[in-house]
Amino acid sequence: MTDRAPILYLSHGAPPLADDPTWRAELADWSARFERPESLLMVSAHWEAAPVTVSASAGPVPLLYDFWGFPQKYYDVRYDAPPAPALAADVTALLRSGVHRDETRGLDHGAYVPLVEMYPEADIPVLQLSLPTLEPQALFTLGRALAPLRDQGTMIVGSGFTTHNLRWFNPSMPADGPAPNPSVEFDHWASEAMASQDLDALLDFSRRAPAAREAHPRTEHWAPLYVALGAAYDSGGIANESAVSGFWYGLSKRSWQFAA
Repeated sequence: MTDRAPILYLSHGAPPLADDPTWRAELADWSARFERPESLLMVSAHWEAAPVTVSASAGPVPLLYDFWGFPQKYYDVRYDAPPAPALAADVTALLRSGVHRDETRGLDHGAYVPLVEMYPEADIPVLQLSLPTLEPQALFTLGRALAPLRDQGTMIVGSGFTTHNLRWFNPSMPADGPAPNPSVEFDHWASEAMASQDLDALLDFSRRAPAAREAHPRTEHWAPLYVALGAAYDSGGIANESAVSGFWYGLSKRSWQFAA
């Protein structure tokens, strides 16, 4: 019998985060702590599409380099993971309300950048799922419907960023320099809300979290957390541990793992 897979919310960063040796080591160490999953379902901040849509599963397609103005080396990255047709079929069956399939869409950087560090062999089937909305309760409900995938060995990964205000990003400063107060305040609130499993506060973060609007001028990088929360809630509960913490150019890279 396949062991229940963990559920993650991770801060994936922009492509240059892959140049940060601390972050690379943190992700490699994190993935080494749990059993290798049978497949991966990635929910990235960088794909919003309604109705809910899954990426290519019939065969390999190129990665989606969904960023501009970076050095060529970031466009030379490859991650040739196997397609996941069985997972696509399972997702379609679980969601029932109609799942669109986009057989032209490859993994975006919210999916492949962390996977390069966590599973560099690229030998685990990967499927990406779109965010059909940014509304927390709707995404939580979506995650609940996906919960049975855990018992089939599928690791569900919400990939965003715990704080994401690019006005704070200043590459002329040290990557581990002091973070702006709003980023620190939101990170502290998020850490406490997750540790206490305060689901009501998390779902109502826009009103309850300090500096919510500054930490997330737009909420797409926080939204994948709710899919992860929903899947965890319906498959054992939302007990969790903070697996990665700290700041990168002022942005909180705090990440969580929900108990298997």
